[in-house]
Amino acid sequence: MKQKSNLKSLDQFVEEQYGNKGTPKRDKLEEGFKSFELGVLLQQARLEKGMTQEQLAEKCGTNKGYISKVENNIKEVRLSTLQKIVELGLGGHLELSIKL
Repeated sequence: MKQKSNLKSLDQFVEEQYGNKGTPKRDKLEEGFKSFELGVLLQQARLEKGMTQEQLAEKCGTNKGYISKVENNIKEVRLSTLQKIVELGLGGHLELSIKL
C-alpha cells in the first residue's frame, strides 16, 4: 500500500507560512534571514582562518562580545565596521551588490 507523503519542500513551507515574495510578512522573514546569514558567513570565515572571536576582535579594533553578537544576529553591524572586520580582521575584501 502506498502512503501519502506529508513532506514539503522548504519553499512550499515558507510560502504556506509566510506568503509569497513581496508580501509584508514574507519580506520581514527574508530581511531577518539576511541578517542571520551575514553572521553565519562571518563566523565561517573566522573559523576558516583558524581565529577565535577574541583574535578577530583585536585585529579589527573591537571586542569579543561585539563579534559574538554580530555572529549570533544579536547586534546589527554598521557597514564601516563590517568592512573593518572583513578587511582588517579577516584579510578579505567586502563586496556588496544591489538587486532590483
